[in-house]
Amino acid sequence: MARLSLRSGCSTMNRTDLQELAELRLKEARSLLDRSFFDGAYYLAGYAVECALKARIAKQTRQYDFPDKALANQAHTHNLNQLVGVAGLKEELEVKVRSDSGFELNWAIVKDWSEEARYQRHREAKVRDFIRAVVDRRRGILAWLRVHW
Repeated sequence: MARLSLRSGCSTMNRTDLQELAELRLKEARSLLDRSFFDGAYYLAGYAVECALKARIAKQTRQYDFPDKALANQAHTHNLNQLVGVAGLKEELEVKVRSDSGFELNWAIVKDWSEEARYQRHREAKVRDFIRAVVDRRRGILAWLRVHW
């Protein structure tokens, strides 16, 4: 398995690591939501989406290929819109948004998440809508990303 140079402390992470991390962060977000810790739930649910996008980026790397420095630098962001482009999913996202109004609404809810969320307060209703947009089995952002990662 090829390793994408995404640093987590001192280790690099591969696609499987990122997929597992996305699922774990989602479980943690749901657990926090169930306990009314809305701020942390919001942050971790967005982080799950970020990890899923980075898993897709890692899928594009080939073992033993010399890493493309520009791609690696672009992948070192928390901006979900930018990561969609780096992941090569921009066109697929546009098609999905145009063809599925439920997915379009879910993307509109999720796309502006930022790592800065960890420093902000979030209302319960916003967090519930956000997590619903991420986890919806048919039209959720993670369901769509799992197809591509």
